[in-house]
Amino acid sequence: MGRLDGKVAVITGAASGFGLATAKLFAKEGAKVVGADVNPKMPEIAAEIPGEVVGIVADVSKKEDIDAMYALCIEKFGKLDILCNNAGISGCQVPLHEYPIDVLDKIYSINVRGYLMVMQGGIKLMLENGKGSIVNTASIGAFKATPLSVGYLQSKASNVMMTKTAAVEYVKNNIRVNAICPGIFNTGIIDGMSEEIREFLGSQIPMGRIGEPEEFANFALFLASDESSYITGQAYLLDGGRDAL
Repeated sequence: MGRLDGKVAVITGAASGFGLATAKLFAKEGAKVVGADVNPKMPEIAAEIPGEVVGIVADVSKKEDIDAMYALCIEKFGKLDILCNNAGISGCQVPLHEYPIDVLDKIYSINVRGYLMVMQGGIKLMLENGKGSIVNTASIGAFKATPLSVGYLQSKASNVMMTKTAAVEYVKNNIRVNAICPGIFNTGIIDGMSEEIREFLGSQIPMGRIGEPEEFANFALFLASDESSYITGQAYLLDGGRDAL
């Protein structure tokens, strides 16, 4: 038996990186999965994942897209047990005093307002279901500063507090809410970083390497499953030891 047999999961940002690795692992472990992403190829990507996986093109900054995502989940699978709130963007790398407000607004529309709207829709379905587990993707940047990334960092700090707030609000409803705070991983989010920033970040990792999306997915699986039944309101650093320095 799989560790998620009988569970239904919605995963945002599922076309690549953490989301894709998580969708593959959850399906392998028996979950029925709805994968959502702005990538127009999301339905085709989902169709290539072994198991019961459907995909939908969705922009989490748009409530109508979020509503459509959850409508598909109920239409196909009838309930929601697990939400992996993963979609996000990194913004740009410039000094704080020059940070473009339009870029900040874009980051907040996805990483903050979008996160909240995705959680709102998921929690409503979990309340109907009588239980649930939410796994938010935050960042080590919620705890450790990185030069030239103020927009992204403040949005991820917000993700951590949303996690803790939701955890205490819904603990009596049997809904658990936790966050994973990854360090540097081999995902598309680092592609836009300058070589200088990438070298700086890489030099901070005691394990001597960046993480792989599958390592993130393994921890998301634990938090999504009943194995973590006594865990809620936590923000876990997954960073190769960087925060220990």
